[in-house]
Amino acid sequence: MTTQAKGGRAHNDSVPTVLVINGPNLNLLGTREPEIYGHTTLEDINRQLIALGTELGIRVESFQSNSEGALVDRIQQARGIIDLIIINPAAYTHTSIAIRDALIAIEVPVIEVHLSNVYKREPFRHHSTIADIVDARLMGFGAEGYLLALRAAARMIETQREKHRGTKEAR
Repeated sequence: MTTQAKGGRAHNDSVPTVLVINGPNLNLLGTREPEIYGHTTLEDINRQLIALGTELGIRVESFQSNSEGALVDRIQQARGIIDLIIINPAAYTHTSIAIRDALIAIEVPVIEVHLSNVYKREPFRHHSTIADIVDARLMGFGAEGYLLALRAAARMIETQREKHRGTKEAR
C-alpha cells in the first residue's frame, strides 16, 4: 500500500525508512580522538543500524559528508520519501542555520544524536541550532546512541502510523 508522504511523493507504507545523517569528521570515527568518540567506526555503526533496522522492520539509509551543502541537499532529497531522520550534525550542530532550515522544511520527526555528552565539553559545544526543532536528543552514549535512537524512531513511527490510521477510520 502506498500513501502520500507530507512532502507529496508516494512511499511504501509497509516498510518505514529512517535516514541517518552524519556531519563533518564522523568519517574518521574509530581513529579520531578515540578517548572522546570511542573506537567504533562509522562503517561499524552503519552495519549495526542496518541489522537493527532489519530486526525492527525499518529500512535504514545512511549518509555522511564533511560539506554543509551536501548535508542540506541530502536532507532536501529525503522530503516526502523518508519517515524520520536521525542526525548527528557534528561541528555543524553549533553553527548551521542551513541544516536547521532544511530539517524544518522536510516536515518529518528528527532525532539529534551525539556520541559524547556535549555539556561535559567546551562551552561552545553546548549550543545546538537544532535543539528546539528536533523531537528528541540523545548524547553521551557513544555509538550505542545511534541504536537507541533507531529504537526510539521505530516507536515514534509506529505511534505516528497508529494516529494516522485512527484519523482515517474516524472519517
